[in-house]
Amino acid sequence: MKLGSLKEGGRDGTLVVVSRDLSRAARATGIAATLQAALEDWDRAAPRLNALAEELEVDRAVGAFALDPAVLAAPLPRAYEFVDGSAYLPHVERVRRARGAEVPKSFYTDPLMYQATSAGFHGPCDDIPVVSEDYGIDLEAEVVVITDDVPMAVAPEAAAGHIQLVGLVNDVSLRHLIPDELAKGFGFLQSKPRSALSPVFVTPDELGAAWRDSKVHLPLVTHINGEWFGAPEAGVDMQFSFAELIAHAARTRPLSAGTIVGSGTIANHDEGKGASCLAERRTLEVLRDGKATTPFLHFGDRIRIEMLDRAGRSIFGAIDQRIARYVGR
Repeated sequence: MKLGSLKEGGRDGTLVVVSRDLSRAARATGIAATLQAALEDWDRAAPRLNALAEELEVDRAVGAFALDPAVLAAPLPRAYEFVDGSAYLPHVERVRRARGAEVPKSFYTDPLMYQATSAGFHGPCDDIPVVSEDYGIDLEAEVVVITDDVPMAVAPEAAAGHIQLVGLVNDVSLRHLIPDELAKGFGFLQSKPRSALSPVFVTPDELGAAWRDSKVHLPLVTHINGEWFGAPEAGVDMQFSFAELIAHAARTRPLSAGTIVGSGTIANHDEGKGASCLAERRTLEVLRDGKATTPFLHFGDRIRIEMLDRAGRSIFGAIDQRIARYVGR
């Protein structure tokens, strides 16, 4: 089934079940008011939501309506936790090689991860507000999974069973702010503003054979201003599966229902697949030409991130948004 949230009913939106072709929706408030509420009672809520989804497919859902993506908030407008990994080591390897550094051996056995911003997410069609282009505005196209309650010290094999939903994220980065923050030795803060989530999250069964080994085996397609930017394969070159990322995050603490776990920027060894962030393309330019020539994003630039199944149908809907100058209130 596919789940989303309308921009109504307060900060956490109103939960809707969405048809497989993303054209129609039905409010699920008789089951759970919000997606967060459903995740906190998943064993009870999921079967009822799935039944509503099946009714929607055969035009029997009460109150069903045509769905405009612009009315959707992020499926989880805010989450208790968003932990973002860096599971695609081709990206890490290139960035380090460009500055003459080697990848530590531990990176191949111990995932990179940080605590990301989760107090609010942009909807799939919302503008991305930024104060200045001088910040070095970048997109990062990623896959995310959403968990139910995960116990502390869970093993990867057990962690796989806690993955309840899958989605996409544009994990916005302000590249020119990152070096000074990391130089302090205490991680990201100002350089990682709010991210945007795909129109819907889906249960893993919606992915069919593309979901295996706790990975999504499909390309993630990105366009910038209508031009193809990249379509790396999400199931290729992913050093750590989502089950392993969840186990890493839960090593010393439990994870609350509704935790979002990110894959990190998708990258393949095959450079012909393109990139999922501008930093990746710029790094390739440095390695090839000695300097980066692709600029970071400007106000008015439009980003589109989408994943299609093997028949060419959109699975999560598209993150389709514009970079906008923040003018305050």
